[in-house]
Amino acid sequence: MRYRTFGRAGWEVSEVGYGMWGMGDWTGSDDDESMRSLQKAVDLGVNFFDTAWAYGQGHSEHLLGQLLRANPAARLYTASKIPPKNLRWPARARDSLDETFPPSHIRAYTERSLKNLGVRAIDLMQFHVWHDAWAGDERWQMEMRRLKDEGLVRAWGLSLNRWEPANGIAALKTGLIDAVQVIYNIFDQNPEDELFPVCRDLNIAVIARVPFDEGSLTGALTKDSRWPQGDWRNHYFNRDNLFHTLQRVDAVQQIVPEGMTLPELALRFILQNSTVSTVIPGMRKTANVLANTSASTGAPLPASVMAELRRHRWDRKPAVWSD
Repeated sequence: MRYRTFGRAGWEVSEVGYGMWGMGDWTGSDDDESMRSLQKAVDLGVNFFDTAWAYGQGHSEHLLGQLLRANPAARLYTASKIPPKNLRWPARARDSLDETFPPSHIRAYTERSLKNLGVRAIDLMQFHVWHDAWAGDERWQMEMRRLKDEGLVRAWGLSLNRWEPANGIAALKTGLIDAVQVIYNIFDQNPEDELFPVCRDLNIAVIARVPFDEGSLTGALTKDSRWPQGDWRNHYFNRDNLFHTLQRVDAVQQIVPEGMTLPELALRFILQNSTVSTVIPGMRKTANVLANTSASTGAPLPASVMAELRRHRWDRKPAVWSD
């Protein structure tokens, strides 16, 4: 496992981290299997784990707490997220700070996550949604400072709305944000345009999420893919989105180098960008852990392959089904 410096926080984190959404509230999750997968990741050098209260209303946080207690000698970095008070994803400009992140709510959910994780301090606490309409409001800023001064949170971050990577730059420029989490993958390359230059200038860590485009870049989806009733993927991969996505995945499949899988190519594309501090694929099975962590040991992709992948950029705009 290779490690990268996590922005101005200065932590040395595994360049392949662990996204824990799937084991919190996805259909088909099994806690015993999740714990085996988490432990295998630690054994292979993964030390950055991203969770949230919203992932099963604290269930994913409890699993991470178990992992921390099982590995007391390991320095494992914990990242969680505060849900918006109105529980609305994504954030909207017309939602006020009082509806989303009033100071009392920020503190209450920080304390809740601390209890779920069983730790005295959270390494990185993030706002689970964000809109720069709130950037100038000093109330969230003051509460963040207080929680940091009290030693309850070591660093603060934002998780940006899907396909809105520039909607957070104003908050970054306050100087109070240490990390930003953004969708970045072969299709979604637009964080490179405005967001990444600001992160480099301000030494803000970048967490790349959704590396496989919610599963399409694993190559496992077909036109007949369906999930159990209530699974959010039925909503996201609606008929129109699934059709257009599969067309683009088929095109990417044509340029996967010999001896490499599509998921490995997807991860190595992201890791080729030095602005990225860590990428956090979801890994509910040990086989996924083994496959995804191995991407860290690969040589850089040839310039010709990167040039081909650049042609698969897909500029998308938020839709009612994309939250």
